[in-house]
Amino acid sequence: MERIKKKFSFSFIIGVLLLGAMIGSLFGELLKMAIPDGVVKEVFLRSIDIMIGPGVIDMIMFSITLGFTLKLNLIGIIGIAIVYYFLRYWR
Repeated sequence: MERIKKKFSFSFIIGVLLLGAMIGSLFGELLKMAIPDGVVKEVFLRSIDIMIGPGVIDMIMFSITLGFTLKLNLIGIIGIAIVYYFLRYWR
């Protein structure tokens, strides 16, 4: 029997990779509370903030402010790699 391979859309792949980054970064933030101060904590948990600045939609009666920040650290990158591995072999 022939195996049918699914083809994922680009937006699905980006969404899953962002989810992996968010889960990994969340795990890194939780790990930050458990690891004592030192070099290991500095290497694994130094983060880079990827930010889309706040955009303001100002109406006369109300205003809406939207923004997005992704805090990515080494644990987050490991999360992306794990999700990529599962996504690659999940087909």
